[in-house]
Amino acid sequence: MIDVALLVGAAFLAGLVDAVVGGGGLIQIPVLFSVFPREIPATLLGTSKLAGIFGTGAAAVNYARRVRVAWSAAAPAAAAAFALSFAGAYTVTKVPADFVRLLLPCVLVAVAFYTFRKKDFGSVHAPVHSGNAERLLAIGMGACIGFYDGFFGPGTGSFLIFLFVRFFGFDFLSASAAAKIVNVACNFSALIWFGYSGHLMWRIGLLMAVCQVAGSLVGTRLAIKHGSAFVRKLFLVVVSGLIVKTGFDAISRLGV
Repeated sequence: MIDVALLVGAAFLAGLVDAVVGGGGLIQIPVLFSVFPREIPATLLGTSKLAGIFGTGAAAVNYARRVRVAWSAAAPAAAAAFALSFAGAYTVTKVPADFVRLLLPCVLVAVAFYTFRKKDFGSVHAPVHSGNAERLLAIGMGACIGFYDGFFGPGTGSFLIFLFVRFFGFDFLSASAAAKIVNVACNFSALIWFGYSGHLMWRIGLLMAVCQVAGSLVGTRLAIKHGSAFVRKLFLVVVSGLIVKTGFDAISRLGV
């Protein structure tokens, strides 16, 4: 019963955080590894993706109903992410992800520093691209993030929000809404691979999915109610957590 309580609690909190700024895997995946220490890592990741796609999907629907989603950027980015996420998942079975693991904390520090330094960053929704320029940029971004999500993954949602704000001129709330669309595509693509290879615990994944959806409903309401300023603050908190977690993983990998 304690293990079940840990799983559903982690799923709820992951759904809430992920609906606002991404990074739900930072909460959910460690709990899965703790509860199932002898399970194959790929199966735990696949189970996390199964729960995550329901939570992210619910958040995407909620945002689409209550926030004007920039589909002209989100749709082509999602299509590219879907294709390249599968390619990334295949590549990681052939090439170790050690370099990405070591580089990630440095990239996250740069993202956090840039966001913290620019106080008005993401406070105003003022898109800077349109037409073919916007579509091409969205495809390029979706392809890169999709490949990264399939190849490695931590912080995908947070990276998407940062990129939508930095390069598209979105505010944090609109960036979070667009990021959810792309995230659903990434998760669905990865699920195809995990399902095909048999790396899924269906009952656990679906139980956690229910809690993820509940958490995502709370998260989207908080984000919409409190606006971009709230999303920005939580973004910095989650990115800081990712820096600590990925930095510790990198140091452990080096044997320091």
